[in-house]
Amino acid sequence: MHQNPSAIAADKPLQPTSYADASQEARSPQRLRAHYEVERELAARLRNGTAQERRSLYSSAYDELFRRVPDHPQLVNKEDAADRRRCVEGQMRLLGRFLRPGMRMMEIGPGDCSLAIHACRCVGRVYAVDVSTEVTRRTDLPPNFELHLSDGVSVPAPAGGVDVVYSNQLMEHLHPEDAEQQLRNIVAALVDGGVYACVTPNRLMGPHDISKFFSAQAEGFHLKEYTGGELLDLFSAAGFRRARVTVAIRNRYVGMPAAAVRVLEAILARGSPATRRRLGRAPPFRWLATLCVVGRK
Repeated sequence: MHQNPSAIAADKPLQPTSYADASQEARSPQRLRAHYEVERELAARLRNGTAQERRSLYSSAYDELFRRVPDHPQLVNKEDAADRRRCVEGQMRLLGRFLRPGMRMMEIGPGDCSLAIHACRCVGRVYAVDVSTEVTRRTDLPPNFELHLSDGVSVPAPAGGVDVVYSNQLMEHLHPEDAEQQLRNIVAALVDGGVYACVTPNRLMGPHDISKFFSAQAEGFHLKEYTGGELLDLFSAAGFRRARVTVAIRNRYVGMPAAAVRVLEAILARGSPATRRRLGRAPPFRWLATLCVVGRK
């Protein structure tokens, strides 16, 4: 059973701790703390909610977060066109290996849809799956783009109807039970031989949400952060025929043997949070700081 967030908060310092460097944050310690408290409160609703309750909670919790935290970075730190282009280009270096003309691609949690819209140039059809209708306000959607709304678990696509599925910084936002169910739904949506590329932060170098300023573990909207080994096990249990952790080395993406992933993560797990973050700044541990698990059906 999860504790009441406000009860835990009383034992925590007002100032950001040494868990993460707050020097790059424009917000005051008081505003960081306010954000942290709101996010922990809302995250507790998701963690403690039933599977049925979570179907509507995902959307309402994020709406409430942005309403109560008007200085949230996602609201005030708008990327310029050059930043968005570089971000899309970086993701396409990973995805480009799998995309072919005529294919059907799906992005789950597409954000502002910049990547999904760009991918429309490369494939026959792109499905963007989100819990919000915010994207429908865009006026530059290409004809081979489709928006589908989800409850955070369902994958609205015909069985065996998608060639490539992609998500970036999504898995950690799902309740663990929902993440497992979504993986099974992704397997069902993929064609035989289809690919799912899942990008998510490594728990051992975290936490990576607002908790990083106050806690040694994720307590906010990162409902569960994973290690590479944990994800490989989840992908296998969900029905993927093969799954590998893919790492970027000198601008090339290569698969890392599962045994190597587990050995490196076992070494990291023995260190303190500060030690793990320090090791994570240099190879080979740096290659695992942001995980990319590629599963093939």
